[in-house]
Amino acid sequence: MTVLLDIRALRGGYGRTEVLRGVDLQVGAGEMVALLGSNGAGKSTLNKMVCGLCPAWSGTVRFDGRDLSGAHYREVVKAGLIQVPEGRKVFPNLSVLENLELGSFTRARERRALNLERVFAIFPRLKERRDQHAGTMSGGEQQMLAIGRGLMAEPVLLILDEPSLGLSPLLVEEMFSLIRQLREDGLAVLLVEQNVGQSLEIADRAYVLENGSVRFSGEPQALLATDELRRAYLGL
Repeated sequence: MTVLLDIRALRGGYGRTEVLRGVDLQVGAGEMVALLGSNGAGKSTLNKMVCGLCPAWSGTVRFDGRDLSGAHYREVVKAGLIQVPEGRKVFPNLSVLENLELGSFTRARERRALNLERVFAIFPRLKERRDQHAGTMSGGEQQMLAIGRGLMAEPVLLILDEPSLGLSPLLVEEMFSLIRQLREDGLAVLLVEQNVGQSLEIADRAYVLENGSVRFSGEPQALLATDELRRAYLGL
C-alpha cells in the first residue's frame, strides 16, 4: 500500500487540556478509512490539526510525500487534502453555483468548468438548483453541496466529517451509496462518522479513538469480531 496520509505521534489540545495523546494513523492511496469513536474522543481535533486549523503540540503530518506539520490551511488545501466539515458549513446567502465555485478558489481554479460538470453529473439535484440560495435547501441537499464543493478542489484525499449527521434514514442510505461510489472511483477518503454499521461496511480499514488514543486499528472484520470493542466503543 502506498501511504498517502501519514500521521505519527500526534499530540495536542486546547490550553492545558491534552486531547490527542500520540495518535498514529495512515490512509493509503485509493483507500477508504473509517475513524470511529464516541463524542469527545478527539476525532474533530484530529481533523483540525491535520487540516491546519489547529496547531499540534508535537508529532508529524505527512501527505503525498510532503511534510505538512504546522502548515497553514491554505497550503494543506493546495496539496489536495480537502475536508468536508461537520455541519456542512455552506454559505446560506449564496447560490448553489456560487458555493461550488468557492470550492475551487485555492485549487483547480483553471479547471472549474470541467469540475462543475463532474459535480453536476454526480449530483443532478444541484444542477437543478444551481441558482437557489443554499440556506433554503434541505439538510440532505446541503450535504450534497458541501461534498460537491470539496470535489471542486480536485482532492487527492477527502476527509468527510459526519456526513450523515441529521439526515433521514433514506438520505443516509443515499449518502453512503455516494461515498462508496467515490471510493470506487479511486478517491482516498477518511470517513469520520457516528454511523458505525454503515461506515464499517464500506471501509477498507478502521481506527477507533478513545480519550485521544488509538484503541484499535485494523480491518473492519477484525473489529467486529472483538466482542469487547464492539460493545464498549461501537454499541453493537
